[in-house]
Order: sequence, then structure tokens, then C-alpha cells
Amino acid sequence: MSAKSFSHLLPCPDAEKLASWGRNAVSFLVLAASLAALFLILVQQHGHALKGAYARVLPPAIFNSAAKPAAAPVPAISSAEQERQRVIAEFLARRYRVSQDVALNFVDIAHAAGHQIGLDPLLILAVMAVESRFNPIAESVVGAKGLMQIIPKYHGDKLQEFGGEKAVFDPATNILVGSQILKEYLRRTGNLSTALQMYAGALNDEQDVYTARVMSEKQRLKTVVKRNAVRQPEMKTVSVNSALRAEAPAGR
Repeated sequence: MSAKSFSHLLPCPDAEKLASWGRNAVSFLVLAASLAALFLILVQQHGHALKGAYARVLPPAIFNSAAKPAAAPVPAISSAEQERQRVIAEFLARRYRVSQDVALNFVDIAHAAGHQIGLDPLLILAVMAVESRFNPIAESVVGAKGLMQIIPKYHGDKLQEFGGEKAVFDPATNILVGSQILKEYLRRTGNLSTALQMYAGALNDEQDVYTARVMSEKQRLKTVVKRNAVRQPEMKTVSVNSALRAEAPAGR
């Protein structure tokens, strides 16, 4: 049997059918990619609504990818910076009669928020001191709440990202949102004093009393930091001299 006659015994593929299947497969892939892209766009624009509707059937990572871009990572804290924050916390704990561990936590959060928002952490701490004296559950008669005395009805959009109004008493949320508000006022006005008076709701105060109080508190913190910076080299010198005396041979 020749090769030609043998080939007639095998089924011959239908070229048109194969081409049709290929075109259909390509069309399907294009359609799937388009739907996926459309879904991601909808998630970015309407993430909260979609999350409520599809949270039971879709992985959380899909919705997390639609969140705001992550802030720049906070650099590793050096031993010198840790010491600086510890000194600030000790001072605040004594001055405002709060636990040193709690004060250190507030100081750490203020520094992280300052790095993220672009504000001096000492300014954030000074606002907290004036607003609430570091009482995380402080509440005013006008509805200002938490460490930085945020009024939820005016800043609900910022709190929504952290779970809504109920998050206002969370120290980390309160400090970050309060810092965002102050930074927003600073961008809008271009003047720190005016931004602080806006934060206090006291733009009509021609004496800028609130600003004076905050800046006085910030200066007090700066003095504490400088005093410790001066003391550290002195302590190192004393330690070195003590070590040298210990190693020196005893006199006859």
C-alpha cells in the first residue's frame, strides 16, 4: 500500500472548522479581558458599593487593589530617633499625667502621620496637647471628638475610609485625620497661623490666641528635645572618662 492510499484511511481535518474555532477562541479572550478591565474600573470608582455586593464571592484582594495608593513607607527609626521620641513621651507623660507607654504610642503615631502627611510631628503633638491634653476620649459641647478634636459631621469623608464616625476615637485614625485636616488648611491658606485658626474655628480672632498656644507648646517640646541632645554628648564623655579611670593602673 502506497503512502498516498494510506492517507485516505485517516480522517481529514476540516480547515474551515478549525479556523472558526480559532476565531471564536480569540474573540472570547478579548471579551474576557475587556470585562475584567471594566470590572477593575468599576471597583476603583465604586469600590464601597461593589464590595458590599460581591464581598461574599470575590477575594478581598480585588477590593484592596482599588484602595488609595499606599503612603511612602516610614523609614526605619534609628536609636537616636527612638531616644528622642522616648524623651518627648516622658515629658508629655509628666506634664499631662498620662501613662508613659500611652504617651509613647501617641508620639510614635504623630511621627508616622507627620512623615505621611508632611507636617512637623512636634506641631501635631502641640495641637493634641492644646485640643485634648492627650485624652483620647475627649468630647466638646460642639461635638469635637478625640485627641485632635475632630467634628465628624464636617469631616465624615475622611473618616469613612477608616470605618466611619465610630473610628473617631481610635487614636491612630484621629491623629492621621486631624493631621490631614490641618495640612489641607495649610495648603489652602499658605499660612500656618491662618491654618491653625481655621482648625480651631477661630478665624475671627485677630489676636490668634489659639495659634499662640499651639506654637508655645511646640516650642516647649523643641526645648525638651534640644536639652536632651546637649545632655547626650555630656553623658558619653562622662562614660568615656569613667572607663579610662577604671583602666588606669593604681597609683603607688
